[in-house]
Amino acid sequence: MMEEQVFDNLPLSQDSFRKLWQNVLIPSISTIPTWTNEPQEEWISDGHMDTLLNDQVLTEGFDENLFALPPEMSTEDGVTPLSSTVPVTTDYPGEYGFQLRFQKTGTAKSVTSTYSELLNKLFCQLAKTSLVEVLVSKEPPAGAVLRATAVYKKTEHIADVVRRCPHHQNEDAAEHRSHLIRVEGNQRAQYFEDPHTKRQSVTVPYEPPQLGSEMTTILLSFMCNSSCMGGMNRRPILTILTLETTEGLVLGRRCFEVRVCACPGRDRRTEEDNSTKTQNPTKQTKKRKSAPAPDTTSMKKSKSTSSAEEEDKEVFVLHVRGRERYDMLKKINEGLELVDSKTKTKVSVKHEVPVPSCGKRLLQRGERSDSD
Repeated sequence: MMEEQVFDNLPLSQDSFRKLWQNVLIPSISTIPTWTNEPQEEWISDGHMDTLLNDQVLTEGFDENLFALPPEMSTEDGVTPLSSTVPVTTDYPGEYGFQLRFQKTGTAKSVTSTYSELLNKLFCQLAKTSLVEVLVSKEPPAGAVLRATAVYKKTEHIADVVRRCPHHQNEDAAEHRSHLIRVEGNQRAQYFEDPHTKRQSVTVPYEPPQLGSEMTTILLSFMCNSSCMGGMNRRPILTILTLETTEGLVLGRRCFEVRVCACPGRDRRTEEDNSTKTQNPTKQTKKRKSAPAPDTTSMKKSKSTSSAEEEDKEVFVLHVRGRERYDMLKKINEGLELVDSKTKTKVSVKHEVPVPSCGKRLLQRGERSDSD
C-alpha cells in the first residue's frame, strides 16, 4: 500500500511504472514472422522502422569516397619519376633497338666535336653543339621522351652529383644554369632534378625521323670543362641517354664517355695512341749477362782492312778512245804500280829496335851520343 501511495504522489509529468507497463504492446507469438521464401508482413505497424530503412535517409550526407583508396600518382609535366641511387651505365637496346650514332669529323685542330669509336668517347669544346643521331628499329609509343643524364665514371665518385663549377654558373643567367648537359634548338626541352638523389637530367620529346631519313638528331652541349675546379675537376664522366615512356619506364639505354676540352682532335689522337700502346706492348729482348759484349771497334777495323785488300786485288777494264789518251793513262797506271811496289818493300824491310826499359838507349846508325 505504501508503494502505491508513493507512485500516486508523483508529478503529472512522470507516469507511474504500472501505467507505463500497461501501455506497452507485447505482440503475441503467433504474430512473429518465420523465415520462408514467401514475403511476410511486417510486425511493426507504427512505420518508424520504415523511416530508418529509407535509402534517402541512410545516404543523405554520406561520403561515398570515404573508404576509397587514393589514386596513383601520375607523371605530369614538370614531375620526374624517381630514379635509382646508383644509375645503370650498361647499354640496353631493348625491343625497340635503341642505338646512337655520331658524325665522323676526324681529328683536325679545327673540329669542335669528335667521337672515338675505339674509346667510345666524345671529345668536345665548351658550349659547342654535338650532334647525336638516334636510331630505333620500330616506332616507340606515343609520348616517348629522350633523357640525358651525366654521372661520374669511377666508382669512388659515382655517388656525387655532376654539376657545373661555380664560376660558369655565375656567368650564366638561365634558370637551369647548374645543369651540365643542355639541349639546343628545341623549345620543348625540360630540365629536372630528382628530389631524393639530386641528380640532374634534361628531356626532349622523341620525334620520328623525317621523310627520307632513318634517324632522329638531337643537339647536346656541355657547359663546363672537364678540368674546371669546383666542378668535374678532371674526373671522367659518362652520359646516359635513355628512351623512356611518359611514366618513366626505360625502353632503351646507351652510355658514352665525354671529355670537354680546348682541343678535341689533339686529345683524341693522344688517348687513342696511348690505348693502342697499352693493348699492343713491344717485347724487349733480354740481354745475357754471361756473354761479354763484342768489341765493335776492332771488328770495324778488321772489316775495313779486309775490304781494302779485296778492292786492291780486283782488276777493272777501262775503255779509252784515242791512242794518245791511252798512252797517257797507261803511264799513270804504271807510275802508280811502281809507287805501290816501293811502299810494300819499305814496310817489309823496316823493323823497330826495342828500347830498353832502363839504362842507356841504344844508338841507331848515323846517330851520335850526347857526350860527342
